[in-house]
Amino acid sequence: MQTYEIAVIHGDGIGPEVCQSAIDVIQAAIGNSKLLAFTEYPAGAEHFLKTGDGAPKATMEACRKADAILHGAAGLPGVVHPDGTEAGVDIGLGLRTQLDLYANVRPIKLREGIVSRLRGREVGEIDYTIIREDSEGMYASRGAGAVVREEMAVDMLIVTRKGIERVCRSAFEIARKSNGAPRDGKKRVTCCDKANVLRSFAFFRRVFDEVGEQYPDVEKDYSYVDAMTVHLVERPDFYNVIVTENLFGDIISDLGAVTVGGMGMSPTAELGDHHGFFQAAHGSAPTIAGQGIANPYGTILAGAMMLHWLAERHGDASLTATGNRIEAAVSRALAGGVRTRDIGGAALTKDVTAAVIGELRASVEVA
Repeated sequence: MQTYEIAVIHGDGIGPEVCQSAIDVIQAAIGNSKLLAFTEYPAGAEHFLKTGDGAPKATMEACRKADAILHGAAGLPGVVHPDGTEAGVDIGLGLRTQLDLYANVRPIKLREGIVSRLRGREVGEIDYTIIREDSEGMYASRGAGAVVREEMAVDMLIVTRKGIERVCRSAFEIARKSNGAPRDGKKRVTCCDKANVLRSFAFFRRVFDEVGEQYPDVEKDYSYVDAMTVHLVERPDFYNVIVTENLFGDIISDLGAVTVGGMGMSPTAELGDHHGFFQAAHGSAPTIAGQGIANPYGTILAGAMMLHWLAERHGDASLTATGNRIEAAVSRALAGGVRTRDIGGAALTKDVTAAVIGELRASVEVA
């Protein structure tokens, strides 16, 4: 049996709490097998305060060599570089660049036991995936913009044919493998852009169309980003997969998350052709760090996404089965009322961890 090396970066704030919860759940799911080996590495704002380096070279290299990377959260208020940008997020942004993690995959799914903030929406009615291009767009300007005489500041939005093609291809592939949109079952990819105003987005849409022609079984759809903020509230059941530029994806995925319980319920995979980085979408939430009340569901589900990604890369059915068991255990725990404060309950982080592990063990006994 192959052992998969997982680089673990706990990070800052609640990061260590939710990351450890995910590891405990995964280890409970695999039992005594040597399927996964977890090794911890330092990075983030706390490490920056201690050493002046938020993304150590040794950690970056370990992540490059690992089979996958599991992350807690990064960043602390006021811990910034001289230019005012956050120091804690250097590890995530650095890995995107160095490991070419071009597709940010964020499932938006309303689960049993969660009451959506969209009135009347039931489980099964919100189930789509946002694919955010993660290596280009507006964020490609980080560190390269300019402030001139404290009178003018400029950053550049950058998109390339290669970057658009590969992220759109990822979106169409995910749609092809999906069950389609909740409303009508159609496999559909929506291009979210601002093609009516900016040439860069008109170009994005043209390349999207070219890629889409290679997927006649998947419907092409379009929405301007401002309209999308309305549609995700009024008709979320129409959407199957949404693909968009980096900044736009960052914004609309947070909107989507709040409709299914908030950032604590939003797992994320940042994927390239050879590497995968997995975390929840939330930040480090330093105001509640150390209190044991953080919601670990998002990170646990990110761990399940990690297992599915590894399974696909290596053709390992045992990983697929383990990922499915974790997702099912999360669903049962939520349906049983084990909810943290942010999703309407009073459970502690440790309570969620114990409940999910309990569901995993119960499923084995029933089987």
